[in-house]
Amino acid sequence: MLPKVVGLITARGGSKGIPQKNIRLLAGKPLVAWTIEAALQSCGLERVIVSTDDKEIADVAQQWGAEVPFMRPAELAQDVSSHISVVTHAIRWLEECDHYYPDYVMLLQPTSPLRTTEDIDAAIQIAEQHHALAVVSVCQTHHPYLCRQVLEDGTLGDFMPNSIGYLCRQALPRAYANNGAIYLNQCQSLISNQTLWPKGTHAYIMPPERSIDIDTPWDFYLVELILRDRFKSALH
Repeated sequence: MLPKVVGLITARGGSKGIPQKNIRLLAGKPLVAWTIEAALQSCGLERVIVSTDDKEIADVAQQWGAEVPFMRPAELAQDVSSHISVVTHAIRWLEECDHYYPDYVMLLQPTSPLRTTEDIDAAIQIAEQHHALAVVSVCQTHHPYLCRQVLEDGTLGDFMPNSIGYLCRQALPRAYANNGAIYLNQCQSLISNQTLWPKGTHAYIMPPERSIDIDTPWDFYLVELILRDRFKSALH
């Protein structure tokens, strides 16, 4: 039997870097709509729910087909509010108020609009195959041995000490970083362990071209260019 997976899109209203970022138009659609569309087309998600504290975001989310069965409490919509507290609130609300008991919850942040339906379904397949407590999306990144830090006197120092000597990028093991696009967790594991990264978390590897996380106006501009280029390519 396939697991019951609920997609949870977290979209609070208090963005400071880009005001009302989650409903700002990106290539002709509100930012949150890109994630809603990808989630609704997934074969593995039973429901697609948006957790928000903002009525305007809630209205836009419903217009694009997502459920907004509750409004997020203000204390869970602060700059310092943790993802764990927001996801835990959603799971408990669904259980207590909707009598809905999903096996897994997939946290989908609107700031990863290049994530596709295929990415969502592939992560769910990994969870099914391995009975995984969690699957987290990552992308390849610079190896920490190749990174440097700027010291107080302005000179460069190693970011990580190593005894390898001259470093050839091709000879180093691949390094991966969380890209923020997908966090898939067994609900009871998440509530019990209070982490999105329990021991034994499986990786879902995404390419860099789908791994941009929008945090600044520059990120927004880059993703807009990518999406518009895709549209042009699709027309030819």
